[in-house]
Parts: sequence; C-alpha cells; structure tokens
Amino acid sequence: MNKQRKIVIPGGTGFIGQVMARHFVAQGDEVIILTRKKSTQKDGVQYVQWDGKNLDSWATTFEGADAVINMAGRTVNCRYNKKNKQQIYDSRLFSTEVIGVAIAQCEHPPALWINAGSATIYRHALDRPMDEATGEFGSGFSVDVCQKWEATFDKMKTPHTRKLMLRIAMVLGREGGVIPPFMNLVKRGLGGTQGKGNQFISWIHEYDFVRIIEWLMAHKEVTGVLNVSSPHPEPNQKFMKTLRQVMNVSFGLPATQWMLEIGAWFIGTETELIVKSRQVVPGRLQALGFTLKYPYLKEAFEEIIHGQRSPQTTQEIVNS
Repeated sequence: MNKQRKIVIPGGTGFIGQVMARHFVAQGDEVIILTRKKSTQKDGVQYVQWDGKNLDSWATTFEGADAVINMAGRTVNCRYNKKNKQQIYDSRLFSTEVIGVAIAQCEHPPALWINAGSATIYRHALDRPMDEATGEFGSGFSVDVCQKWEATFDKMKTPHTRKLMLRIAMVLGREGGVIPPFMNLVKRGLGGTQGKGNQFISWIHEYDFVRIIEWLMAHKEVTGVLNVSSPHPEPNQKFMKTLRQVMNVSFGLPATQWMLEIGAWFIGTETELIVKSRQVVPGRLQALGFTLKYPYLKEAFEEIIHGQRSPQTTQEIVNS
C-alpha cells in the first residue's frame, strides 16, 4: 500500500488544479487547496483561505508536504486593459514570492515546489519548434509576465526544497480549458480555421499533465525549467479539422482575423490567445526518458470526447 502523501495546491480551484486534486484524492493522498474563498472541506479536499500575498496561518499547510504545486494566477482570458494587466502581474508575482518565503520559514519544508508557468514565454514561431535549450523568448505583455514570473521563482531560496518551473502548453480536458467552448463552436458549424490557420497550437492532454507531475515527484534528480507539452504541436487549421473529424462534423465556417477581433471584444478576451503561434516541444522531458500516453492530437481528442476512464494507482500512472 502506498504511503499517503500531502499535496498543497495554491490557486488550485481552476481547471488544471481540479484535475490534479481529483487525481491525488483518488490515490488516497491528503490534498489541500489554497483559495481566496472561505475555508471548507469538499470532495476529499481541504480548502484553506489565503490572499496570495501575505503570510498567514495558511503557511502551516506547507509543513511536511510532499509537494507544493503553485497554480495561482488571474486568468489571462480577459481584455488587456491597465487594471487587468496589473492583476495578472500581481497575482503571479506576489503569490510566487510569498510561497517562497513560507517554504523558507518551514521547520519541515516541503520536498518539492512546482511553479506553473506558461509556454507563451517563447516567441511567435512558425519556422521551428521551441525547446528549453534553443527556444527564443518573445516580446510584449504576455512574455514579460512570464519572464518576471520565472525571475521571481528563481530568486526565492529554498535550500531544502527541490524546485521545478513548468512552461505549460494548452491543457486539453473534458471539464475545462478550450475543449468545451471549441466543441460548442463545432456543433454550431463554426469550428473552422481561426485566423490564417497556420499558427501552431502547443497542447498537452490532461491525463499526461498529471502523469508528468507524478513522474517529476518520483524523479528527485530533476530540477529547473521544463516545457510541458506534446512533442507534436499542430497548426490551427489541422487542430480544428481533427476536432471536427473526431466529433463527426464535416464542415466548419472559418473565422477571419477581423471576425476574431470583433468576437474577442464582445466576449472580453484577446485574439493573442488564438493567433499567436506556439510551437513548443518538451525537449528536456523527452531527453530524460518520459513518454506521453497521448502524443498525437487525434488520439487525445478521441479519449477526451469518447473515452471510458477507470482509476489507476499512482504507480501505474508513473510507469505507464
């Protein structure tokens, strides 16, 4: 029988945090999520209130933890006005800094600190893939957020806690992220190419995301920065075509750039989330020997949309 682990997920109320929480609860682990809402207990998870900025009693949850997995950060699915930009910066930088301070003050510090970052740190890339060794950083607001986020993480000194910074691609899953809204577009006949269609989408299946977290927890020799993505990013045109095929929908109206601009304004988001070409690959994970269960888009879509799932033990997931 596996030892019960203690997993703390600051900012774990979002889609990816909930995917991890359900997984760890299913393994019999103690799961604590730090949230801005009132403390409570739900579905086997202990929710503890924090403000993402100031040290308080929540910091005691880090004592003896097997992993602290920081997912805190205001959503970027919004208009980039002055107020929202500042909240995007502050929610990432302040939370990362206060987590580092809390870990440094622990009597029994956590074994591992994983900080969630973004694969959007790399430049708009139509020409070649971007890995950790040869990838080139871009410019602009989103990239600046990512760079400051990583710099804040780097400066925090936690000599007794292993540190990992993840540059996470778009996570594909059933209950959140882009798949539900994209499926709705396809069902309504609007699931065609978005923009020029040649922009790459870097992605990772939610199941493989959890497998990577488990694998990194088990491989204590791994530190530093890792890209978390499939090794096969796809152009938007193929991404949407594959989704239509898996959903058995033969046609989808395309959305031109000006249509995207108008639509983004109406729903309060930015076209950058769709038209920037993210051609990110997991160079380090592949070199370290990690193998994805769903490296190809069609198989990933088929599992998400049509697959029957059964619980797996932690060891089975790590070894699969």
